[in-house]
Amino acid sequence: MSFSHRLARLTFALLLIVIGCAPKKAPEKKITVWHWMNDRKGAFETLAKEYEELTGIPVKFKLFFPPDIYAQKVIAAARAGNLPEVFGILGEKKMLASFINAGHILDLTAYMQENNQLWKRQFYPQTLAVTSFKKENTYQTTDGIYGVPIDTTVMQFLYNKSLFRKAGLDPEQPPKTFQEFIDFAKKVQRSSGQAGFVCGWGEGWLLNALATEWAINLMGERKFYKTIQGEVSYTDPDWIKVFSLFSELKDSGILISDITTLINKESEDLFSQGKAAFSFNGSWSVNVYKQLAPDLEFAFFPLPSVSQKFPTKIWGGAGSSFMISAKSPNAKEAVAFLKWLTAKEQQSFLVKETNNLPAVKGCEDILPPILAMLLDDFGILTHPNTWPDNEDTRVLEIMNQGLQQIVLGSKTPQEVAKEIQEVKERVLR
Repeated sequence: MSFSHRLARLTFALLLIVIGCAPKKAPEKKITVWHWMNDRKGAFETLAKEYEELTGIPVKFKLFFPPDIYAQKVIAAARAGNLPEVFGILGEKKMLASFINAGHILDLTAYMQENNQLWKRQFYPQTLAVTSFKKENTYQTTDGIYGVPIDTTVMQFLYNKSLFRKAGLDPEQPPKTFQEFIDFAKKVQRSSGQAGFVCGWGEGWLLNALATEWAINLMGERKFYKTIQGEVSYTDPDWIKVFSLFSELKDSGILISDITTLINKESEDLFSQGKAAFSFNGSWSVNVYKQLAPDLEFAFFPLPSVSQKFPTKIWGGAGSSFMISAKSPNAKEAVAFLKWLTAKEQQSFLVKETNNLPAVKGCEDILPPILAMLLDDFGILTHPNTWPDNEDTRVLEIMNQGLQQIVLGSKTPQEVAKEIQEVKERVLR
C-alpha cells in the first residue's frame, strides 16, 4: 500500500474519531402549548410574545378546535410519544389518572412546595384540587399535584333583569327556592311571551351538573357519595325526588321548545337575545354574552334550593388546567413558563381580556361586578374531579339520557331510576 493510501486511511480514521467525540447539540429551548380555548387565542399569543421578549425562550400556542378534536389529538400524541411541552386533559379524572400512570405527566408537587409553598399558596385551593390526587385514591395514582389551573369556573343560574322588570319583579331579588324559580318564570312568560328557562340540555353534562347540585342539596354529600360507591340505590326515594324535579319543570311549561336538542352555544345565543328569563351556565358565559349582546343586563344567582336540610353545593373548580409532559427535555422551562403565566400580573391580564375568573388570589379588585359576585361561591364548590370516587361513564350516559326522556315526557322518574340502577348493578358485578 502506498504512503498516500496509508495517509488517506489514517486521516479518515481520525475524522471518524473527531466526529464521534463531538458534543451533541443541546435540545432547543422552546415551549409548545396545545389548547382548545378559542376565546383566548389572541390573549395567549400576546403573552407568548411578551415571555419570549423577557426570557428569549419562544412559546408557541397551538389551538385545536372544537374540544373533541383537541381531546382526540392529545390521546393520539400520547400513544405516539410526541406530546408537546404543555397541554391540557379534557375529560373525567379517570382520564387524567391514566395519563399520569402511563408516565406522560410531570408531578408538580416539588415545584409547588418550593420556597415555603410559594407557588401553591397563590392558587385558590378549590382549583388545585381538580388536578391533585390524595393518597390511596381509587385510581392507584401517586399522590401529588399534576396540573396548573389558569382560571376558575362556577356553574350558576342566570336571569334577565330587563324581563324581570317587565314582569313587575325586583331585578335585584332572584328566586331562592325551586318553587319561586318556577313562579318567577311563569310571570315572565305571561308578561313578555318569552320562555321561562333555556339551557343546552342536548349536552348531557349540563343536565348532570344540575341534577348533581339538586341531589346534594336534597340528600347531602354523604348519601350522594354512597350512591356512587354502590351503597345507595338510584331507586331510593331521594333520587326519585331529584328526577321528579325535571318532571315538574316539564309540567310547569316554563322550558323553551326543543330544550333537549339544544347545544350550549345555541342556548347562549337564545338567552343573549332575551328569549328566556332564566338559564343555567358557567362563569365563562360572561365573555360569551359580552360578545353576543354587550348591552344584555343579566346576573347570576345560586341554585334554587329544594331542601333546607342540607346546604347547596355549586359545580365548579378549575375551569382549564395545563399539564407538563414528563418526557419533554424542556420540562423545567415549561415549569418556569407556567409559574410566570399564573403570576398575578398575567392572571390580571387574562381576566381583563377574557372575562374569566382567575385561578390565583390577588386579582379580586379588578374583577367586573358580574364576576366578583361569584367569589362568594368558591367555598361551596363541588366537582367530580374532587370527589372520593367518580360514577362510571356507562351509568352517567343512561342517567343523562333518562333525564332528557323525563323532560320529553317519554319516561317517568321511576322508570329512569330503575334503568340507571340496572346499569349500576351490572357495572358493580
